[in-house]
Amino acid sequence: MNYIDINAPAIKSISLVAHDNMKVELINWCQKYQDALKPHTLYATGTTGLQIEKQTDLAINKLISGPLGGDQQIGALITEQKIDIMIFFWDPLEAQPHDPDVKALLRLAAVWNIPVACNRATADLLITSPLFASSYEKKIPDYQEYIASRS
Repeated sequence: MNYIDINAPAIKSISLVAHDNMKVELINWCQKYQDALKPHTLYATGTTGLQIEKQTDLAINKLISGPLGGDQQIGALITEQKIDIMIFFWDPLEAQPHDPDVKALLRLAAVWNIPVACNRATADLLITSPLFASSYEKKIPDYQEYIASRS
């Protein structure tokens, strides 16, 4: 696969996802960083998005619940290059019935070179990075060339 350089925008589209046991942690993180998150476009899966919106001043584009397909909706947005960062507080100690969806989502983020934070420490590092609120160059798969080579 060949790659192309694109410009990640200063105003990012950010997905916010949390397993049930991690929702409070993600909400607390969003409350702490509300001012940094406000200028960006935020997406979240069902219940998580509703709870963040109720407990912060953030506007959330709410998708359906993760187990019902919300993870796949975020994955589709990633492949369409409509998500720039994924904050996904997943619970490493609890088995998830939709674990294959979670793994697929993480794989898509890696394929499309999306920064991912799976815990608070990494999310703190991402949001305090100078690149969080500025544009920067990154590489993504050259999907058009890939399709053309298969014809």
